[in-house]
Amino acid sequence: MADKMKIEVWSDVLCPFCYIGKKKLDDALRATSGSDRIEVEFKSFELMPGLETYPLRTTNEMLAETKGWSLEQAAQMGSQVEQLAANVGLEMDQSTSIPANTVRAHRLIHLARDHGLQTQVAQALFLAHFAQQRNIDDLDTLVEIGRTAGLDADVTRAVLESDAYTDEVRADIREARELGVTGVPFFVFDRTYAISGAQEDDVFRSTIERSLTEWEARHPASPFELVQEGQSCSVDGTCAP
Repeated sequence: MADKMKIEVWSDVLCPFCYIGKKKLDDALRATSGSDRIEVEFKSFELMPGLETYPLRTTNEMLAETKGWSLEQAAQMGSQVEQLAANVGLEMDQSTSIPANTVRAHRLIHLARDHGLQTQVAQALFLAHFAQQRNIDDLDTLVEIGRTAGLDADVTRAVLESDAYTDEVRADIREARELGVTGVPFFVFDRTYAISGAQEDDVFRSTIERSLTEWEARHPASPFELVQEGQSCSVDGTCAP
């Protein structure tokens, strides 16, 4: 029997609204009674499949080139998103963030999941990309992010130097396609309800509360599963044979 309700989050580290949406979800969970019975799982999604890492360019420059915008247009779009991030307490600077392929970062998130550190690593990757101007496709950077979160540095480096977890990343992307997910962030609550995009706070809170209430009705809290009842004494001191 599952002991926690699952919230699955399809996202990409390059996606500013994924960072904002994660913050909104985190805030809603902190405000929800019983959130200790909820598990959040991050799923991989590629917004720009095949994107080449541009360590000497900024996100605004990359968007201007790939979207056919002027640098002024890209900067204006970026500043609007940055203000939305600031409104929820996040630091974000698209004018200095480094555009990078995210497959390796997604593989790190999968490794972290196997060690119970997925949420910490996902948060660190968003912070590194949007606020610290770090290259999230750089091997040394990813090893350091993993080490800081609690992963063994040698293990992390060996994993990222191989193709480990590539199949898991592709499986997440394939599953998203099968579910009809065309954009991120995309939040799935107990495979019953879904939220597309970084919605308002009350949307997250009400969806969490509704799905958790229904999940708890199917999974009443119990410290154990009673296998068989035998002879015992009751709390009033009666010990009947």
